[in-house]
Amino acid sequence: MSSQAKKHPLLKKITKGLTVGTVITGSTFFHGPPVLALGLTKLLKQSRKVDETNIQITNSWLSVNNWLIDHVLPNTQWDISIDEDLQLSMQGRYLMTCNHQSWVDTTVNQYFGLTRMPLTRFFTKWELIFIPFVGQAFKILGFPMMKRHSKAQIAKKPELKDHDMEEARKACQQLLSQPFTLLNYLEGTRFTQEKHDQQQSPYQHLLKPKAGGLALALNILGDQIDALVDMTIVYPDGVPGYSEFWLGEVPRIAVNLRKINIPDWVLGGNYEDDAEYRERFQQWVHELWLEKDQLIESMQQKLAAPTA
Repeated sequence: MSSQAKKHPLLKKITKGLTVGTVITGSTFFHGPPVLALGLTKLLKQSRKVDETNIQITNSWLSVNNWLIDHVLPNTQWDISIDEDLQLSMQGRYLMTCNHQSWVDTTVNQYFGLTRMPLTRFFTKWELIFIPFVGQAFKILGFPMMKRHSKAQIAKKPELKDHDMEEARKACQQLLSQPFTLLNYLEGTRFTQEKHDQQQSPYQHLLKPKAGGLALALNILGDQIDALVDMTIVYPDGVPGYSEFWLGEVPRIAVNLRKINIPDWVLGGNYEDDAEYRERFQQWVHELWLEKDQLIESMQQKLAAPTA
């Protein structure tokens, strides 16, 4: 960076933004077409080798982002803690839950997981498939893409509910051919104080969890995963926007990972049709969310001291 940019904060900010934006855009256009091209071959024949190659290309794309974080945004301090009973492997199969506050959360997950866990997929909206390169890559890489129908639409056409469930089931089952991390943001939307107040959420730092997606994933994958992992992300200096993060304006990020023990009764239950099981499952998730709420509070208190 030029000496002139160092003297003028605005110029420095513009220079950094242009650098990051250019590298991310260039990397996306470099890595995206091969993923799409290889993905098209799967229309003719499913191939594990193609899947593995696409994951390697995707990890290369993520490594560029991580390089930017480490070398262009070096002011961000990371506080990462992993509970001792959680042993992670690049060959593992994991379900993951996480609190959701910002689009930055996904970048934090990718930054953390690139060298510790298999490629992270997450339940996403079907509408994202129309985003050039990114949306199609989600589909090719096996992200469960959901068409979220309203209650009115389902009431008019009840078969829509079963169709969504079947599509999610197929997407989850396809993951079993390889190592994977499947992420579920249980809150279903990003936390804001307004949403928290509207919900009258019983948690201090979290919105109410939506347990259905986790129940579905555990029903399909539960006896074949290595661990249910809970990630907690805290931004002690305020929840950042995406542009703030990539401009290096996030002083600190704290991440905690813990292993969640899955009770035997959880596996094999019918969340959709068994009201008793559904109530019990929701209570279990509620208790996990209470623990998570307390964890966030303790992390915030630990990090309350101002940055040196």
